[in-house]
Amino acid sequence: MKIAIETPLPAFQNDIADVVRLFYGEGAAVTMQEEHDAELIHSHRLDGALWRESFALTAGPKSLFMGMSGEAVPDGGLEEKRQLKRLIKRCCYQLLKRYTGRHPAWGSLTGIRPTRLYYQQLERGLSRDEARQALSELFDLSQEKISLLDEIIEAQEGFIRRETNACDLYVGIPFCTTRCAYCSFSSGEIGDGHLVEPYLTALFREIDACADMAKDMGLDTRVAYVGGGTPSSLSTAQLDRLLSRMEVRFGPFVELTVEAGRPDTLDAEKLRMLRDHPVTRISINPQTMNDETLARIGRAHTAQQTVDCYNLARQLGFDDINMDVIAALPGEDYAMFARTLKAIRALSPESLTVHTLAIKRSSRLHEQGYRQSEQDVADMVALGRETAHALGMRAYYLYRQKYMAANLENVGYAREGFLCRYNIDNMEETASVLALGAGGISKCVMRQEEKILRAPNIANIEQYIERVDEMVERKREAFSHKAVQLERSGLTPKEGEPCSSATSRN
Repeated sequence: MKIAIETPLPAFQNDIADVVRLFYGEGAAVTMQEEHDAELIHSHRLDGALWRESFALTAGPKSLFMGMSGEAVPDGGLEEKRQLKRLIKRCCYQLLKRYTGRHPAWGSLTGIRPTRLYYQQLERGLSRDEARQALSELFDLSQEKISLLDEIIEAQEGFIRRETNACDLYVGIPFCTTRCAYCSFSSGEIGDGHLVEPYLTALFREIDACADMAKDMGLDTRVAYVGGGTPSSLSTAQLDRLLSRMEVRFGPFVELTVEAGRPDTLDAEKLRMLRDHPVTRISINPQTMNDETLARIGRAHTAQQTVDCYNLARQLGFDDINMDVIAALPGEDYAMFARTLKAIRALSPESLTVHTLAIKRSSRLHEQGYRQSEQDVADMVALGRETAHALGMRAYYLYRQKYMAANLENVGYAREGFLCRYNIDNMEETASVLALGAGGISKCVMRQEEKILRAPNIANIEQYIERVDEMVERKREAFSHKAVQLERSGLTPKEGEPCSSATSRN
């Protein structure tokens, strides 16, 4: 069904469209000029101290109306926009819920970080019980999702970093041995490897420049994450050089994750090399333990290779291993997903990430028009949570994406003592991130001003290599604001004084 949207507030057109997509999927929201099956008309007015919103939906001979009012916050600032957006979306949501008879599990939420809303309620002084009630009333969240958020908030207690100088390091390796059918990341097949050395040369240049910047500013970069792509698609010597450069310029690290990724990129030599570095956590990601699905999505390994690689990592002393699985992969039903989780349970990793398939526009699956039953997806995700709990894990971070099957979520689960601080910092956006490499997006968290400055690196590998100095300048410009904030806090090393403990290691 295609629904044409008309609103007197163009700034909220996309927010209304997001609500339409909750019920009807991608491509459902269109303009009045496009071909459509129904019309959704929004009206807005200020009535004294109240905003009055209404929506009328006309589909053939059938019409439906919904009106809501809310206390106006006419200060012209961010809070006004936030509160008005919530009221408009809630009104539209209630109309479509009534029209369709459906109740999305995440209610009217379309954002990617639902935990932030929970924290906002707590910051208002509400108790946990009151915060849960507020989430139900404001956003119509299901009790299942409220319980999931509650589990995460409890797990994160004591892990949220509020220090002004907290800054995590992300280093991206945009190469894979093959490209998965669902992939939309800024990565390419490694092929004959001719781009790897030029890429590493550019990356090392960025590492050196950003390390100098971090040292000058007194940033605490003790948490690092090497992601991709597939970092382990590099040769043992190349990955060894990268980790050494990171340690010399940014270390030592209290937490260092390397996405070892696909089992076909690992052997004993490479795993021993990782053990020789202060790598505290690796990911060995099967995505599925069904060989027919692995072939279908373009992964050049088998389920048995995953098991063998995992066992080898254990033998070599890795005691913090994460595994990723994806619900709703093409051709997989509940029984096949259950087979994957049974195999994961037998291996017993320290953490498990359960992804819901997101069909991005740049992926092959989107081009093929792939769809999955919403109930099947919901059942798979529920089984993922059940499996994690059976392994003694609890949810500790969550994020959502557009175009996810059944509008669900990705959840990271971990046993006590094995939470990944980088994941928490990044998802809750409580620490700045220096993101190096093609496609990395640095985030400068300005807590006092309650804003985040972003500095994206270009995603194209060849362009990144040619323009790496420009990427450094983007970060320098964004983090210059952080430098002022740090100086006000007395955390920036002054002339003639020693560096802080966070930077004296460099």
